[in-house]
Amino acid sequence: LGLLTITLRSASLSITPFRAFLLSVTGAGLGLVGLLLLLHGPDVAAQADFRFWLFAALVILCELLPIQLCGGRQDRITLSTSFGFALLLTVGIPGAVLVQAVASVIADVRGHKAARVTLFNVAQYALALGAAGLVLAATVGVPHTPEQAFLPRDVPWLVLAAAVFFLVNQGLTATIQALAHDEEVLDHVRHDLSFHTFTAATLLGLGPLVVVAADFSLLLLPLLLLPLAAVYRGGRQAVLNQHHAFHDGLTGLPNRALLHDRMAQALLVSQRVGTPGAVLLLDLDRFKEVNDTLGHRYGDLLLQQIGPRLGEALRESDTVARLGGDEFAVLLAGVDTRSAGTVAAKIAGALERPFVVEGVTLDVGASMGIAFYPDHGDDVDTLVQHADVAMYLAKEAHSSYQFYDPEQDLYSRGRLALVGQLRRAVGRGELVVHYQPKAEAPTGRIAGLEALVRWSHPERGLLGPDQFIPLAEQTGLIQPIARFVLDTALAQLAAWRGEHPDLTMAVNVSARNLLDPQLPDDVAVALDRHGLEPQALVLELTEGTIMADPNRALAVLDRLSEMGVRLAIDDFGVGYSSLGYLKRLPVDEIKIDKSFVLGMTHDEGDAVIVRSTIDLGRNLGLGVVAEGVENDEAWAQLALLGCDRVQGYGLSRPLPAETLTRWLAEWVGAAPGTHFQPASPPQADRA
Repeated sequence: LGLLTITLRSASLSITPFRAFLLSVTGAGLGLVGLLLLLHGPDVAAQADFRFWLFAALVILCELLPIQLCGGRQDRITLSTSFGFALLLTVGIPGAVLVQAVASVIADVRGHKAARVTLFNVAQYALALGAAGLVLAATVGVPHTPEQAFLPRDVPWLVLAAAVFFLVNQGLTATIQALAHDEEVLDHVRHDLSFHTFTAATLLGLGPLVVVAADFSLLLLPLLLLPLAAVYRGGRQAVLNQHHAFHDGLTGLPNRALLHDRMAQALLVSQRVGTPGAVLLLDLDRFKEVNDTLGHRYGDLLLQQIGPRLGEALRESDTVARLGGDEFAVLLAGVDTRSAGTVAAKIAGALERPFVVEGVTLDVGASMGIAFYPDHGDDVDTLVQHADVAMYLAKEAHSSYQFYDPEQDLYSRGRLALVGQLRRAVGRGELVVHYQPKAEAPTGRIAGLEALVRWSHPERGLLGPDQFIPLAEQTGLIQPIARFVLDTALAQLAAWRGEHPDLTMAVNVSARNLLDPQLPDDVAVALDRHGLEPQALVLELTEGTIMADPNRALAVLDRLSEMGVRLAIDDFGVGYSSLGYLKRLPVDEIKIDKSFVLGMTHDEGDAVIVRSTIDLGRNLGLGVVAEGVENDEAWAQLALLGCDRVQGYGLSRPLPAETLTRWLAEWVGAAPGTHFQPASPPQADRA
């Protein structure tokens, strides 16, 4: 009863409670088996009759056909208990222990169990049968012979012996299981005994009936096999029902309910021993395309391959669950940030390999969000919610995985408060626009400006766009903010053009704005309102912004280009950098990301990228702007390489309109370096 497959930890010289208990039980039980074999082995073989061999065969057969229980521990119930207890009654302790030892070894070898597991199982049975046999020897007497009928006064002693067998056998099993999983021993033993009591009572109660029937006639034994068969079939059906309740019908993976239970157990262990862990939520990319293009049957077949593919990147102790649709979850116990990142990278690599579904090769990826316990939550629902937030951010960033960050959580208390403040800021005039000039690289002449929004927060001071624009994009506030920036920037450009007629104005466009079919109309209205030609406006967008929905983005960009508005790819080189899309897009210029420009004077790799990008732009007939120019040396190199324009703190930081008006009046175009002055350290700028 309750034969357990134990996940043994790697061997260690230190004696842990788990290891001490394992060695103690194994030593005592095997010692008993060895002693009985030495003293009584020949007698057991010599005195064996047909009834003995029949009971022994049934013990072995039932050990080979266990009822496997659901759950992560791989508990199982064996019907051999009835015939083992019957052997104890008919042949005594030596015969019952030796037969059960042989049956246990055969079953464990067939199941490819580790040697230490097999030895522990043999020892556990030996101690349980030995304890029960001592009770019987002191009360009703064993071995029982056909001439000695059981009397009513023997029943309490039989019940007591059965109870001793159950408590010793199941108690040893539950204790080693609790120690192996760092759980509270008494709580686990109490729960395990209550769970198995009814089944154990039924099986052990059949033991004396088997003996009585065999005493009368061995032909009656098949009749007793009927209730055992009913127990077996009922147990198998209960296990099947339990499996369906806790596993996904399509993939066979644990479902949300079982994941919830295992997460709860992991959190309890974490609270008791302080071990951290992580929950990873995973959503397949491009799965909808598979369903829409090939049909749901292909989608289902693809989902069935996800579990095995994930298993390649995980440990046996990790749990993979399907939450529904194309969403999966992974529970990682005992991992830190670095380890979780490594696992996520392995999962991403495994899923990027093509899947073959009925001869069709499918490419899917995944977006993953990771939340850690106890740092990001100490209950299941909070952890899942935070992992879901991180997964959403991974999708937005087009990255394979993201860790949960409270600062990016739209639904955290602080973020919700900031959303309300930002919504009011739009109407209260707290948003301001600063402008950063662009100069022609060869001459230093100011040729354009970039509008960059700031939030003059009443309590936190001047906030850069990186501190509130992502929040605005998630909430839909980006559209009124974008309209404000566009209108303000064009109004200011119209004012400056009296003194500087060739100036152009660049405004950043977010993914939400770009996918809005109303954008071209809004731009046309703003240009007309301020009396500016379309060529005066440059709309800057990142590669990731376009790739969020390439077809819709291309339709909007074509309309803007037909109007005469100039288009620029911002941060070129750090996103998708798809030359195929670049050729199709109606863009006029590309902006080299500042990360390459900052390093080009001392890093040959960055210098090669900058040079290649400039050559690419010239070959495609596109203007090239270098961001992040902070010193004379970089500016001079860019001019020699044929870069068209430069922008950065080496020219000027972003300035308010009034300050920039004076700056423009003082600036005289000159060769690179003539007017270079150090500026304050840069911050992330993106309106």
